[in-house]
Amino acid sequence: MYYYSLNEYLLKTFGEKVYKLSLSGNMTCPNRDGTLGTGGCIFCSAGGSGEFSADKSLSVTEQIEDAKRRIINKTGCKKFIAYFQPFTNTYADVGYLRKIYYEAIAPEEIVALSVATRPDCLGGDVLDLLDEINKLKPVWVELGLQTIHKSSADYIRRGYELEVYDKAVADLRKIGVYVITHVILGLPNETREQMIGSAVYAAERSDGIKLQLLHVLKGTDLLGDYNKGSFKTLSLGEYADILCECIERIPRGTAIHRLTGDGDKKLLAAPMWSADKKMVLNTINREFAARNTVQGSKYKNIGSDT
Repeated sequence: MYYYSLNEYLLKTFGEKVYKLSLSGNMTCPNRDGTLGTGGCIFCSAGGSGEFSADKSLSVTEQIEDAKRRIINKTGCKKFIAYFQPFTNTYADVGYLRKIYYEAIAPEEIVALSVATRPDCLGGDVLDLLDEINKLKPVWVELGLQTIHKSSADYIRRGYELEVYDKAVADLRKIGVYVITHVILGLPNETREQMIGSAVYAAERSDGIKLQLLHVLKGTDLLGDYNKGSFKTLSLGEYADILCECIERIPRGTAIHRLTGDGDKKLLAAPMWSADKKMVLNTINREFAARNTVQGSKYKNIGSDT
């Protein structure tokens, strides 16, 4: 089985190592501002999954320079992707989006723009803007699907139906935008096959996929259910098994952008084993190796995802 990593995709596309710069566009979400709800998705932190983003009080240019300094000091990297990560980064007036997107792609060393958003926040004017920018530099759009199963989607308060995701993918593909889909493994009461089903469904429709372990974070409604014993999180062994099964079934042309995810350790309530990323990746590698021995597959070593 061929495992097409994000690092391999980046090397093939840009000719060298490329790092993401996590930026804040100072936006919110329709699931928080009262349009759909006020509590957000049940698992989402107060920071909208942007705990590792640059300081939102800075301009986009200042955020890029600050993030670049930190990465260059560690890696010597010369090319970067401007990544608007927290909350819903198409949920604003298109004039504002135009301003921050163009500011983000202005530096020569920024080789692509990546935008994390919801499938229900891609109106015609936003798609036109993304199409326009995609003609200048590659545009990636990351969609938070998480699951294809309605009962789980309702439980996590996702706020849109699967058909909305399908339409968003079709609209983005029509304008040549690179589509990445987020899927969470370990959602309460989902079976192993349901999790794998979500991963395969997303991967068959996307250029890239992020497979994310369910983290229970402090300050979320999910923590209340966890503390009441309403569900259990996956063990490391269970996660490695399900993840490897997902990889086996995902189309070979879909790039794997994430295998574990990094929750903020200050917020992490469960599972605590996930805080040791090196141990997690080593465990996943051992699971791959064991499957290779049994099945004769040819997995690449995972190393570290970006």
